[in-house]
Amino acid sequence: MRICVIPGDGIGPEVIGAAVGVLRALAPDALITEAEAGWGAFERHGVALPAATLAAARAADAILFGAVASPSHAVPGYRSPIVQLRRELDLYANIRPVSGTGLGKPVDLVIVRENTEDLYLGRERLEDDGATAIAERVITRQASARIARAAFDLARRRAADTGRSPRVTVAHKANVLRVSDGLFRETVLAAARAYPEVVVEEMLVDVAAMRLAQTPERFDVLVTTNMFGDILSDVACIHGGGLGLAASANLGDAQALFEPVHGAAPDIAGQGTANPLAAITCVAMLLEWHGLSLPAARLRAAIVGVLRDGPHTPDLGGTAKTSDVAESVLARL
Repeated sequence: MRICVIPGDGIGPEVIGAAVGVLRALAPDALITEAEAGWGAFERHGVALPAATLAAARAADAILFGAVASPSHAVPGYRSPIVQLRRELDLYANIRPVSGTGLGKPVDLVIVRENTEDLYLGRERLEDDGATAIAERVITRQASARIARAAFDLARRRAADTGRSPRVTVAHKANVLRVSDGLFRETVLAAARAYPEVVVEEMLVDVAAMRLAQTPERFDVLVTTNMFGDILSDVACIHGGGLGLAASANLGDAQALFEPVHGAAPDIAGQGTANPLAAITCVAMLLEWHGLSLPAARLRAAIVGVLRDGPHTPDLGGTAKTSDVAESVLARL
């Protein structure tokens, strides 16, 4: 197994360092290479995703990605490296699982987000001498169909594992965005006909956000477009312990990229207090994707034990360091 590690900016190197230590313990034969991307890479090379990094990612079976510190204002020549990687490698399915106790009830849901188009294509421009900003939203039938199949296939697998009836919620805003979300809705519902055992429901995205906040236990698999999925998955993750514990997979037909969701967190970078459990959970997801289910199960059990007994980093109310948590996971393994 060839793995390209891209630590990135901020706390990325800290949490990815912890995750790589766990990965080496569970997959000692893995061939691990490291590459650079992010704001620091942009400052050094003038590009956020150097050609050498893209080549290393293409050559790998999987990528373990930390975090990047993207500016919130326009910087000439800067492009988000994670968005670019998703598109260049055609990692079209973003998978965000959430499990926890929610509001006192067990929550076990997955948000499946289309990962290659929508507003993330970055087609923006100024008109009227800079007085008007226009962004183009692109939704295609092809991308909508394949993310629909990814969601229905996942619901089918989850039902086989749990014995529950599979359910897919289609979140959209077709009542307002009649053309773009209308195409997404129509395409997903057409794909559903090939999965007669799956219960399908529609939900307007604003209602979905409210119900994810209020009654997350009602969801199984939720499929939506890129921008809406970005927002809804952050709403949902609070029921799994917040961003410090949220992991994600970006899946294509041949490759996968795994990343914690918390971002670069520059306010705590370098302090050694970042929670590494999201990055370590990414290792479990990577192992599962590669078919190494037994070591992945051992790792998930170790993570649960640390969450239950500690040590805990400050985001979970403790005083532990990143290294303390990583060492506790390794000790349990």
